Amino acid sequence: MAMHEVISGLLGHDRVKAARQHIERTDDVTLARQATLSAIPAPTGAEAQRAARVAELFREAGLGDVRIDEAGNVSGWVDGNGGTLKDSLTVGGKGEGVAPVVLSAHLDTVFGPDVDVSVERRGRRLEGPGISDNARGIAALVAVAEAVVMARLRTARPILFAATVGEEGSGDLRGVKYLLNGGRGNGEGGRGHPTPAPAAFIALDGAGLERIVHRALGSRRYHVTFRGPGGHSWAAFGVANPANAVGRATALLADLPTPHAPRTTCAVVRLGGGTGLNSIPQEAWLDLDLRSEDPKALAQLDVTVRAALARATDDENRRRAPATPPLGIEIQLLGDRPSGVTPRTHPLVQAAIAANRILGKDAELASASTDANVPIALGVPAIALGAGGKAGDAHLTTEWYENTEGALGIIRALLVTAAVAEVE
Repeated sequence: MAMHEVISGLLGHDRVKAARQHIERTDDVTLARQATLSAIPAPTGAEAQRAARVAELFREAGLGDVRIDEAGNVSGWVDGNGGTLKDSLTVGGKGEGVAPVVLSAHLDTVFGPDVDVSVERRGRRLEGPGISDNARGIAALVAVAEAVVMARLRTARPILFAATVGEEGSGDLRGVKYLLNGGRGNGEGGRGHPTPAPAAFIALDGAGLERIVHRALGSRRYHVTFRGPGGHSWAAFGVANPANAVGRATALLADLPTPHAPRTTCAVVRLGGGTGLNSIPQEAWLDLDLRSEDPKALAQLDVTVRAALARATDDENRRRAPATPPLGIEIQLLGDRPSGVTPRTHPLVQAAIAANRILGKDAELASASTDANVPIALGVPAIALGAGGKAGDAHLTTEWYENTEGALGIIRALLVTAAVAEVE
């Protein structure tokens, strides 16, 4: 059966209809919950307070086996029999080994602990740091969980609802990596007992209805430090200068050829060093952000970048005064986000496209760095979806959200989840 027919059939399914009506009926509740969650600080690496509240909401929604794992992720289950998972040693009451469908949203924001994350209403808009990215995703996650439990949706696969930590920036997708890899050395998942790899993974990230992220934008981030003897800017002039090496490296990296297909980029994003106006620094540094949609292209760029850094070091050392110490270089990996793709022909992507079209919305296939990167790299079909509404100023303190067709985004998430979990 074509996925368009599957989604169309779900719209006429009594229990899916009941779940949809619940989402529509409680739209104001979801919006208020979104504002409340957004006002709970959740900097990357310090999400515990928001996680505790989400765990409460999961329990109130009726999810089973709700827990916060060692990484800080919050998880809860719905089995495939129209009820919640009660026995943590089985999956959905259908026996161990049944691959679940994961619906997720990340808890953290890009804003540090010093940022006021309170929310204000201005007309139709809610304004506050993180109100869309990702308070909207978390609120939608809870709304789908409530609707599935209330409607007692019966599916061939259990559904795992997960709120993850460490999605933004320096978090390096830490939460989803643990969720899918934690403890697997002994055949166990992040739940502390045997758990099969998911059949599908859907991340709710921010607002919007059109975009379907099926291409994982991978990245590698490096902190590169050059070290030398330093000294007085006049008396010691001629020693190998770490600041010069940073400049040479930056120029070499700026001139690197980068392919357009697959698009691959290398950017110097920060640099620094030195202690005074009359001193040659003993240390100078730069931070790099390498990105590509293609794992092989990213790996090749990594090799090219390392060669350029070595050349910058050698060039500066060749120019140093005789009998003076050479520069050293240290390359520290700060982040490694895998790349890959869920093919547009895969049933998961087709389900999202069909849901968009049936709900009267265009489908825009896109690339981004989200929690979906990790399952894609592990061979698990995964996508990321916006959770409805409109938003702007992402990652700025002026971030805003407007609940235009907000419920429709949550309904899309419900339909895609129901399709891949195989409603009975």
